[in-house]
Amino acid sequence: MRVIRIVEGTSVDGPGLRTAIYFAGCGHHCEGCHNPSTWDPACGEEMSVSDIMSRVEEAGFNVTLTGGDPLYDTESMLPLAAELKKRGYNVWCYTGFTYEHVLGDSRLRRILDFIDVLVDGPFIAAQRDIKLRFRGSANQRLIDVPASLSAGTVKIFDDGND
Repeated sequence: MRVIRIVEGTSVDGPGLRTAIYFAGCGHHCEGCHNPSTWDPACGEEMSVSDIMSRVEEAGFNVTLTGGDPLYDTESMLPLAAELKKRGYNVWCYTGFTYEHVLGDSRLRRILDFIDVLVDGPFIAAQRDIKLRFRGSANQRLIDVPASLSAGTVKIFDDGND
């Protein structure tokens, strides 16, 4: 996997302190993106699941997969997400794809089994809202993935603080 940076102890990419892992590569190219330097899939450094897990375990925080868009390299993300869940971490994932798109794509769908909250949808500059928690534009949703999969319909994550 190509990792641009790992930030331990961030509080802007999900509830509580988290370890945010910024992955390289994104084809959405949203106008106004706050991380356009992550679009290039060749940027950053190659890291193994073991390398990343060492950093995560050292920090001890729950984890957010971001970038770029982690789902552009789903094949690499699957073993990492599976290992994170196996070790008991709460996992959030930011993607420019919608939940419905991920659910309907057999290649992408497999990652949902290891994600607790999917922050979905492209950033839309015209819908930017700095008052929103954990997302940049009003079209993006915080989807409670296990509840959504169980119910067969989208369930929005609610930690009681919105």
